[in-house]
Amino acid sequence: MAALLLAPVLTYLFVISYYPIIDTVWTSLHQGSVLPTAEQQFVGLENYATVLQSSSFWNSFTVTMIYTFGSVPIEMVIGLGLALLVNRGFRGKYIAQAAILFPWALPTIINARIWAWLFHGEYGVINDLLIRVGILESAYPFLSDPQVALGSMLFVTIWKTSSFVALILLAGLASIPDNLYEAARIDGANKIKQFWYVTLPLLKPVILVALIFRTLPAFQAFGLPYGLTGGGPGESTTTLVLWAHSQTFTRLQFGEGAAAATIITLIAMVICVIYVVTLYEPEVR
Repeated sequence: MAALLLAPVLTYLFVISYYPIIDTVWTSLHQGSVLPTAEQQFVGLENYATVLQSSSFWNSFTVTMIYTFGSVPIEMVIGLGLALLVNRGFRGKYIAQAAILFPWALPTIINARIWAWLFHGEYGVINDLLIRVGILESAYPFLSDPQVALGSMLFVTIWKTSSFVALILLAGLASIPDNLYEAARIDGANKIKQFWYVTLPLLKPVILVALIFRTLPAFQAFGLPYGLTGGGPGESTTTLVLWAHSQTFTRLQFGEGAAAATIITLIAMVICVIYVVTLYEPEVR
């Protein structure tokens, strides 16, 4: 009976999750078309060697690392600040909670196209505002300058996802008993000490979840760079997933694209393990 009840879920997981992973690894070990009627030649780890020897791959790796570890810490700080503010009792609290979720609720590709117009070098609102207040003398091509495009992309992703981090941390703050703060106040702890010795330790498991939930999507970013800059100018905003997509669907190098996807997955798993080993404390509660 247990096997019968689990069969639909296991079948669904295999078809949706496990089979694509297995097929990607299989494709990464072969060369040729992925069509069922086409022949594939087994080449072992040759595709992996080709990917790892590509300077474009390592450029996209650098861009991805800057994008991930440049945005996630700032998102965590801003998200924690928003969560602490919204967690306080005040009139309109629930309206404020709904309002901060608006940037995250926008679909990524729509968000990217909106900001592409806002940053537009000739018609963009941001250029117009900066010129009006005297910061710029003339319009500046934010998304056309290789030195600034990645920073602009970081700004957009921080604006969009800080509210998501705030939502996760807000749930963690709500689970902390008030009597712990009352005991800390009786012992003479001020607000800073309450935050440092009560809030942060009890929030660690939730922070771990927020880190994983934000680091993995950031490391596997596709929609935002694709919609905002297309990976340009040049390869200044080409992330790993965007590079793998280009190899697969533009250059039709299916084996190399699958090898890149497998490498990306392995790196993401390593990052998760580091987070868990560093932050996971089952005895904290």
